[in-house]
Amino acid sequence: MIWVQLIILLSAILIGARMKGIGLGVMGMVGLLLFILIFHMRPTEPPLDVMLIILAIVTTAATLQAAGGLDYLVGVAEKIIRRHPSQIIFIGPMVVYVLALFAGTSHIVYSVLPIISEVSAKKRIRPERPLSVAVIASHIALTGSPMSAATAAFAAILAYPTAAVDIMKIGIPSCIIGVLAGSVSVLKMGKELDADPEFIEKMKDPEFAASIDSVVSSEKKASKPKAKTAVIVFGCIILLIVIAGAFPSLLPVVPTGTANLSVNANGTLTMGTVIEIVALSGAAIIMMLTKTTPADVVKASLFNSMASAVVSVFGVVWMSSTFINHNQAALRHVLGDMANAYPWTFSIAIFVMAVFIFSQAATTRTMMPLGIALGIAHPSLIAMFPAVNADFVLPGYPTLLAAINFDRTGTTKIGRYVINHSFMRPGFVAISVAIATGFLLAKILL
Repeated sequence: MIWVQLIILLSAILIGARMKGIGLGVMGMVGLLLFILIFHMRPTEPPLDVMLIILAIVTTAATLQAAGGLDYLVGVAEKIIRRHPSQIIFIGPMVVYVLALFAGTSHIVYSVLPIISEVSAKKRIRPERPLSVAVIASHIALTGSPMSAATAAFAAILAYPTAAVDIMKIGIPSCIIGVLAGSVSVLKMGKELDADPEFIEKMKDPEFAASIDSVVSSEKKASKPKAKTAVIVFGCIILLIVIAGAFPSLLPVVPTGTANLSVNANGTLTMGTVIEIVALSGAAIIMMLTKTTPADVVKASLFNSMASAVVSVFGVVWMSSTFINHNQAALRHVLGDMANAYPWTFSIAIFVMAVFIFSQAATTRTMMPLGIALGIAHPSLIAMFPAVNADFVLPGYPTLLAAINFDRTGTTKIGRYVINHSFMRPGFVAISVAIATGFLLAKILL
């Protein structure tokens, strides 16, 4: 019976992924409906904690965007990239990693991809190489970013005072090493640009050749007057969240009582509560200091993407957690011994689920509670956290498609067999190295 249920689960996820947008969410509800009607499963609690964290964090990031803060950061990134064009394969992805780590969203990469593509083509460096790693860097940065929903959700699942700091302590250095390894892996990927037949053919067009070799810089957006102020406030928000996670004793203790999403039974605030309150308060401060109106925030592209993220997490996580909870004994029997003897093998299960779910936060909320139920130690789960970034395997994620479209030379592409695309090699290398490094750091630091 569990196999029939698993087929329903995966079918709902696959159909939802093909629908894109809120497809995962609505198909997740269809799967949950079938689980309840046919198999009489008891629904678990809906993932309200993750949904509220996404709402708070994305609203704050959208406020930064509306105030011009993201454009300001991209301008700084462009200067760094153009200053060292010959090192674009390493510098481009690392700049993207830092931006996504700071902003807590991979979608900031859209503004940097055209710059990376242009600089690479001018230096006759195959754009596929830095572009592919840059996309992976924008994803993997979220498993360690204090402003990402995935990190916040994982900290809430681990549920011990310094969980968020431990995740950053392991996740940030291990993922940086993973990104660098990904850059090394693509140094000789594909033919050199001057020897690529498609590029040679395109260069026969004088207009195309002139555009590639032009020394004109990319269009500059005029920075909003208070953009730097918004970035400073956003940085302070991140700092406060990190301090709260590192020194929980600094937080007030409220009267004890029944535990809920906001407060633990002993009266301490949950990390999710801290993140939500600090983030949205910071959004208010940014709006007041920069004179950014709520209407401006609502129009921001990041704010518009929030509804899709919340609905997707709502449906797919609720369906998946109900399935896992109903079949926990069977899953523990099948996976328990192997997971306890070889904890790293659970990262394969996380990776496979992430391939279909297309969301780091949703995968985290689905798989990490199962890891805890299987008895896997917290340090091992933290080391495996980068495995939730498998959304590059099926090349339908917007960041991948954007990189392909921005590469005018045509080197970044999806292969004949779909999965043999430009992002597969750096993605596997970066995540594998990050997990291996995470296990090593966990033994030393935790």
